Amino acid sequence: MKFSQTRFVLSGIALLTLSCASAAAYAQTDTGSAPASQMQQDDGGVTKTPPVAEKPDPLKRRLTDREERQRRKATVQELKGTYKTWLDQDVRWIITDQEAKTFKSLANDEERDAFIEQFWLRRNPNPDSVDNEYRDEYYARIAYANEHFAAGKPGWMTDRGHIYIAYGKPDSIDSHPSGGTYDRPMDEGGGETSTFPFEVWHYRYLEGIGDNVDVEFVDTCMCGDYHATMDRSEKDALKHVPGAGLTQYEEMGQSKKADRFSGGGLEQLGAGPNATSQQSKEFDRLDQFAKLFAPPPVKFADLDNFLATSKVLTGPPFLFDVRTDYVKLTNETVMVPVTLQIRNGDITYTTKEGDSTGTVNILGRVSNITHHIVYSFEDTVKVETPSDLLQREKNNMSVYWNAIPLPPGMYKLEIAIKDVNNPDHMGVWRRSVDVPKFDDDRLASSSLILASQMERVPSKDVGAGSFVIGNTKVIPRVAPTVSTPVTFHRAQNLNFWMQVYNLGIGENKRNDAKIEYQVMDLANNKPILDLQETAAKLNPNADQLTLEKTMSLASLQPGQYSVTIKVDDGVSKQKIAQSAPFTVEQ
Repeated sequence: MKFSQTRFVLSGIALLTLSCASAAAYAQTDTGSAPASQMQQDDGGVTKTPPVAEKPDPLKRRLTDREERQRRKATVQELKGTYKTWLDQDVRWIITDQEAKTFKSLANDEERDAFIEQFWLRRNPNPDSVDNEYRDEYYARIAYANEHFAAGKPGWMTDRGHIYIAYGKPDSIDSHPSGGTYDRPMDEGGGETSTFPFEVWHYRYLEGIGDNVDVEFVDTCMCGDYHATMDRSEKDALKHVPGAGLTQYEEMGQSKKADRFSGGGLEQLGAGPNATSQQSKEFDRLDQFAKLFAPPPVKFADLDNFLATSKVLTGPPFLFDVRTDYVKLTNETVMVPVTLQIRNGDITYTTKEGDSTGTVNILGRVSNITHHIVYSFEDTVKVETPSDLLQREKNNMSVYWNAIPLPPGMYKLEIAIKDVNNPDHMGVWRRSVDVPKFDDDRLASSSLILASQMERVPSKDVGAGSFVIGNTKVIPRVAPTVSTPVTFHRAQNLNFWMQVYNLGIGENKRNDAKIEYQVMDLANNKPILDLQETAAKLNPNADQLTLEKTMSLASLQPGQYSVTIKVDDGVSKQKIAQSAPFTVEQ
């Protein structure tokens, strides 16, 4: 069986419209005229009010475009504080000139808050980027980007960080961290030169962009700040040095180095074997570069409409299970891993050339208490198996995972799925999500995750990929309902994972916490496992710990059990405990 995932993102934007208020007008009588309430009598003895001619109120007339611009200019407050930081730092490399101009013209903080919300909505999800993933797994990868790509600014703000966050780890990297001698390939003109530090990231396939995508980054300042470039000659440190770093044709006297700068175009590679054929591909490179940094389109519009309209199901409901967990990233951001579990037997399959394939489209979105969408994701899950093994495969489950970065607060999570081979087979899941706040001075922990699989990932995969939290791949067990325990078989292992935050650090720069692991048989309330260890044994100087344990279930009888992890901090004098029930079957 192959279980593959393709990630996409969902975005939309609304234009911000502004309205202005007009002043109220009042009428004033002349000193010698009769009061407005005074009555007159006509010849027939009937009293009536004399007509009063209305005068146009200059305050009620519509302002001209020029007057409106002057009015807004007079009321606009100077950008400062968090709004200036947001514009100048947070989004400076993804905001368009028109958006920046509009943001600067806003008159008050209420309008700016609305603009920022719509700005991220346009890049939703994630708020995220380019055709596949801009902010999908953004915060799961941001730590890696900051650690590896920082150059006088956070790594996620660099071009390498942007591409890494959007598309994940490349399939291969051609890295030249020190530059130096470089033998040009023939399609760059051949010959030998010296280069600035540069890297070429190769992706075998990027959805919406194409096959064999190469993204080149060059550090022309020699300061570690690699920027993406379409010009492969930009890495040539000798490009502007006469007589040095010549191409093959330049060495043979068939062209001059000065000719590189007279032809125009995106690149200044110089003449050489196969170099001319590359000139016709400059527009392809420009198109590819634009797609890499373009806002993401909506892929599954039918599912988006399904969620938006609460359409009544016309076919049998497509049932699936969902689990949400909470893992601290920063003081203001929590990673919310969302795990979907789909029964393979509920999927419709098509058979071709001896292989059966089932395809499920997934659309999820998160909205805040004001009903604005703050995050969304789109994915396709495929289950592929030989046809003769299909019946056995239908007894298994397919699990999908997406890590959503959210600030603490209340949200609504909505997920819709569609059976591609049976368009009327759709399902929806809606729940409220209360994302906790992890205060610095309070001992706290992540969710306690009972996992069907838990394993260490290679260092190159830390913080990247499905089910990866930190340096561990954790595939959670998913229960049908919140109140139902997850189920394991006796032939399986019980894996449990939890992080502890804000351990106290004493004057000796060490922590002092005791950790207790208990597995209880709920039938008789007797402990099956009671294990203790100290935080100093795991990491004596850390205020954050990751607790990972694996236990064989072979010796347990079928029944109901629970796992409890207790932490007693000797420095801060605080205690916490997390428990999770589970069922063991034969």
